[in-house]
Amino acid sequence: MTVMAIGMNGSPYTVDDLEGMPDDGRRYELIDGMLLVSPAPGFRHQKISVKLSSKLDAACPEDLHVLAAPFAVQPSNSTELQPDVLVCRDSDVTDKLLPVAPLLAVEILSPSTALNDFNTKKAAYERLGVPSYWIIDPETTTLTVFEFGADGLYEQTAAVKADEVFEATAPFPVRFSPAELLGTLR
Repeated sequence: MTVMAIGMNGSPYTVDDLEGMPDDGRRYELIDGMLLVSPAPGFRHQKISVKLSSKLDAACPEDLHVLAAPFAVQPSNSTELQPDVLVCRDSDVTDKLLPVAPLLAVEILSPSTALNDFNTKKAAYERLGVPSYWIIDPETTTLTVFEFGADGLYEQTAAVKADEVFEATAPFPVRFSPAELLGTLR
């Protein structure tokens, strides 16, 4: 993952700058004007994304939507994130983007994104008010869940390994193990 703080014009990046980024398979995101560039996701990453999206979609209430990347969460002109999977309210989403915090943001780690997913993005989702943030590690087949604590900050509420079953209550009830998200790749 590459991080750049200053745009070509010498000022922080804006969402308008993202329009000029090449269509090269990389993911371009902004956090408070800082550009994050990630390589195209790998096979295990994509397998988990598809399986999780399907699992969530099957349990999703009619007034919510499950969306997979690329789909922009753009709450301001200086921030645009593209969670690997998100859940949002029907009343919040537009045809082009989600202008408010999703109810759930999920990031699937890759070697180049792990540090940012556990730190930079976690802090950004917390500031945006995303109630649930999940991080899935395809290599260790684990799920780490963060939700708001009494102090209004994220606290880790679950660490689920391989064949252990996770029973989510938010944003809606769903049950799965991290290992089943890999399907036949176990």
